[in-house]
Amino acid sequence: MAEAGETVSGTVESVVFRNEETGYTVLSVRPVAEQVGDARRLTVVGRCATVWPGEEITARGRWAEDPRFGRQFRAETLTCVAPTSVEGIKRFLASGLIRGIGPKLAEAIVNRFGSDTVAILDTRPDRLREVPKLGAKKCSQIRKSWSEQRQSHDTMIYLQSQGIGTGQAARIWRRYGPDAIAIVKRNPYRLAEDVRGIGFLTADRIALSMGIAKDAELRAEAGLLHCLRTAAEDGGHVYLRQSELLLLANDALGIPVERLSEALLADAQRQVVVIEDDRVYLAANYADEVSVAARLAALLRTKPAFRPILANNAVEWAERKMGLTLASAQWKALHLAVSEKVCVVTGGPGVGKTTIIKALCEIFSARRLRLFLAAPTGRAAKRMNESTGFKAATLHRLLKYQPQTGGFLYGLDNRLQGDVFILDECSMLDASLTRKFLEALPDSAVLVLVGDADQLPSVGAGNVLGDLIASGVVPCARLTAIFRQDASGYIVRNAHRVNQGEPFELPPPGRDSDFYFMEAMDPAKMQEMLLRMVTRRIPARFGLDPAHDVQILTPMRRGELGTDRLNELLQRALNPSGPALLRGATAFRARDRVMQVANDYDKDVYNGDIGFVAAVDPEGRTLLVDFDGKLVEYKQDELDELSLAYASSIHKSQGSEYPAVVILLHTQHFKLLRKNLLYTALTRGKRLVVVIGSSKAVWIALHAEADLRRQTTLAQRLRALLAQ
Repeated sequence: MAEAGETVSGTVESVVFRNEETGYTVLSVRPVAEQVGDARRLTVVGRCATVWPGEEITARGRWAEDPRFGRQFRAETLTCVAPTSVEGIKRFLASGLIRGIGPKLAEAIVNRFGSDTVAILDTRPDRLREVPKLGAKKCSQIRKSWSEQRQSHDTMIYLQSQGIGTGQAARIWRRYGPDAIAIVKRNPYRLAEDVRGIGFLTADRIALSMGIAKDAELRAEAGLLHCLRTAAEDGGHVYLRQSELLLLANDALGIPVERLSEALLADAQRQVVVIEDDRVYLAANYADEVSVAARLAALLRTKPAFRPILANNAVEWAERKMGLTLASAQWKALHLAVSEKVCVVTGGPGVGKTTIIKALCEIFSARRLRLFLAAPTGRAAKRMNESTGFKAATLHRLLKYQPQTGGFLYGLDNRLQGDVFILDECSMLDASLTRKFLEALPDSAVLVLVGDADQLPSVGAGNVLGDLIASGVVPCARLTAIFRQDASGYIVRNAHRVNQGEPFELPPPGRDSDFYFMEAMDPAKMQEMLLRMVTRRIPARFGLDPAHDVQILTPMRRGELGTDRLNELLQRALNPSGPALLRGATAFRARDRVMQVANDYDKDVYNGDIGFVAAVDPEGRTLLVDFDGKLVEYKQDELDELSLAYASSIHKSQGSEYPAVVILLHTQHFKLLRKNLLYTALTRGKRLVVVIGSSKAVWIALHAEADLRRQTTLAQRLRALLAQ
């Protein structure tokens, strides 16, 4: 066996396997004969930015014997260059890399130009017209595709040389195109702002490797923005106090506070942050909050376009129409919603929020008013439609995203034409989406906001529902009494107990119930109990499909009980084999439950949407996902938009209901264990909730005293505007 450090060269015959996320590649290579004796083919494995059949490679590494695949050359470094041999060039062009060139045309081009083909395509592509039967249109297509591919290849090589992974490099290329290298060289910190999946730490590592000083103004300015973004993304804060921000940045960057203060002023001058009193906002977050306050004030001050409804008469009519008698609190809530221009209806599970929405729909539709129902997510909108019988849409679809402009059809300059808007699951509203929605409403619109203020707040920055209630200037009805028919069930009962900080009430031993608590302390034991519960006990006892009807919820993504590990175990148990596409270590197969993890307006799918893989095409490197009957295609390099969703974080489950949920709670989650987290998890289950975990973890969730209030100023802004 040769010693490590040997070099082999040759022509790529075929790409046997390639992981686009990591760059790990298995190649079949025709070697330079004198290097490996009589061998006609050799297998080379390693990581490279990009590679195609016909390219010539140079690999440095060592030989090894793989027990499954035999003798391989394991490359520590693997570099590729354009082919120089006639056969290599022909194979390269025929590989499908260049749009418009197939095997026959590749042969014709190489027959005409021979070993000069690559040089001709690089410097004199106009000479392609010399190839028989090759027209001007086809020549133009080939010239454009060749140029794009050469630029992409050079960019990928450069980015990989800066320590950027192959999947990240592909996203950078998609974002910046031919300008990628220039942008990264000029300001690598832009990557953290513009490219999903690349955070500040990666951008900072690249910047420092390029020679940017640790105390450089560019690094200080970017670091401050990073701290503000982290506060918004992790804590939902709209602003940070200036002293708090400077100390956080000092700790993260090691730059003196005095230097950071100068950088903060520079950020303010560039208008990427706003400083108001001692509060520092990202400019976008500041604009969102100011706009939400202004739009709500305008709605509250403007009369409806229709004549007033006699609330008493309307409520009595709705009771007769629906064949029910409203309880006192429900009657008052409905009366308020019919009477006020803008109002909030809030309360926990089973208290009658859906009844109020349905009654409002009946009243407003009877008046022939233009009525719109909406919710932040597709799942919540679908539930709204099913429970009321009236059409409901997601906010994104209501506002009509326009791919050609990258914005919404409806907004400040083109208002929606409607009289009444009812919005459900408002605890999920962040300041950004609320702004877009409110800017699209006519000032004369009546707005009813419905939601559970005790649930987890939005994933994005802001605390819109809580702030509107706290402002004291938006009329609000809070429902507390339980009216749902299954109020005697333990799910609803325990949700309200948790909200009051009280321990679970458990059914008597041996009695059928909709709620179970299973004590467990050891994470490995909890995993074992979970798999047994999902694969055997729930299907046998309740007749539920474990892949479609049972959702596992956990507080965190990482760790033994995080979503990543649980999804791996659950996929192995529920869907272990079949053709797959890989993203890193994750395999996506037909029938897998998956979640969209980022808004993709072009595909019309949004963060948190759940679907099932309908088909996988390993050769075309694409898969189809079924989102409630809508098929969406994903290419290999778009798989970072998906994650397995057998297990989900509790935060990601907001706005959803499932026939059954299994919740894992352990003291290793202590940083996140809070009442509203447990309350939100419990209220996701309709027929069955099973909690697997320790009593201590439950106690921590019920008694944690840490102040998790979000730093926002929406309530104050509303009060100030309406006091004028």
